[in-house]
Amino acid sequence: MRILVTGGAGFIGGHLAEGFASDGHDVVALDNFEPFYDTGIKEHNVEAAREAAAEGDGSYELVEGDVRDEEVVGEQVADADVIFHQAAQAGVRTSVEEPQKVNDINVSGTLNVLEAARSSDTERVVVASSSSVYGKPEYLPYDEDHPNTPVSPYGASKVAQEQYARVYNEVYGLPTVSLRYFTVYGPRMRPNMAISNFVSRCMNGEPPVIYGDGTQTRDFTFVGDVVEANRTLLDTDAADGEAMNVGSTDNIEIRVLAEEIRDQLAPDLELEFGERNDADAEHTHADISKANELIGYEPTTTIREGVKQFTDWYRANREWYEPLVRNS
Repeated sequence: MRILVTGGAGFIGGHLAEGFASDGHDVVALDNFEPFYDTGIKEHNVEAAREAAAEGDGSYELVEGDVRDEEVVGEQVADADVIFHQAAQAGVRTSVEEPQKVNDINVSGTLNVLEAARSSDTERVVVASSSSVYGKPEYLPYDEDHPNTPVSPYGASKVAQEQYARVYNEVYGLPTVSLRYFTVYGPRMRPNMAISNFVSRCMNGEPPVIYGDGTQTRDFTFVGDVVEANRTLLDTDAADGEAMNVGSTDNIEIRVLAEEIRDQLAPDLELEFGERNDADAEHTHADISKANELIGYEPTTTIREGVKQFTDWYRANREWYEPLVRNS
């Protein structure tokens, strides 16, 4: 297949591009190298995908462009069999500071992709959504029937993305699927995430800093499980028109996560606490039964296993990755 991955030099997009190229597909990664975090990570994502293509029967092409550019999007979508739309302005806190930018990229950019796809022979558009669509929980775990009451412009933009994808399926017959990711982590992840910061501080003999009292819970989903969920959608139409949770094997308190990392790396350190950001969700916990029923999704990596894999990768790549974490 010829696969287009928008945001293909980003964290999840980079892993998707690498996985698809390794599987023998022809992959085009579209990315504008938005400096939300140091683009050095994106360069490593690109290199990993190129190496995967070189080692297998697939191909890989990087196109530098922006999903807000209708012409660029149209050119790349026209040749794609399946589109994995990962491009977005990430960051809940960033969205509070720049809501218009988030809307332009996440909503208008998605419309460009959908509009181009309905005018082409695209077989499916898979849209990257987020647990941020839910907002404050009325009950846990979140299932897909839970009200969407986001507490940030980022979450609101993801609701809009999903609704446009649903409408394009309903009105135009374009096969679309929205995947609601729950806090994805793993090698080459954004340097400003809790796990990368906890690991970095512990490796440098500094206490991990928890924002809030640490009782917040997260469904940390290993990136390999996310890749598998997306890979399944190359071969099935069972989820067309749907939005589904993509979560982990279980959720964990932030404090317990910090203790787990501390105990692995520097057990003598004490935990430190800072002021919590109001835009951060208190709890996330995914009910993944819908994804399991429709596409057979079964996450296999526990948080302990995933942290161990990330820590091993961090050690091997510490020279270039740690400065990014320290400066984030």
